[in-house]
Amino acid sequence: MREPDTRQKLDDLDARLAALRSARAQEGPHQEDHYTQGQVAWRMVTEMVAGLGIGFGIGYGLDALFGSTPWMMLVWTLLGLAAGINVMMRTAKEVQDKQAAAQAGQTEARQGTKDERNGDGDGN
Repeated sequence: MREPDTRQKLDDLDARLAALRSARAQEGPHQEDHYTQGQVAWRMVTEMVAGLGIGFGIGYGLDALFGSTPWMMLVWTLLGLAAGINVMMRTAKEVQDKQAAAQAGQTEARQGTKDERNGDGDGN
């Protein structure tokens, strides 16, 4: 008699854990999405500043080496700006692709639940 009682307790525990996990899964993406967007924004800012800083540093160093005071600094700063924008665009595309994949997965999951409901209603 002891074994079925233990089995039922384990089944009840599994059901409660599953309910908690599903509730947490429904809450999670909204809260995590806010922080993820902030992290992406800071990543893009950092990439732009890094591109400008590296370009400026290389240009300033070459100007000091060759004595061509503002020209190398201007050229390399513009190249750094272009590189920063390029990396930012790649990051934006990466984020966009992830969002498209997530939306496609949600659409497929919804279709699967609709198909399951339709299959149950047919009596098959």
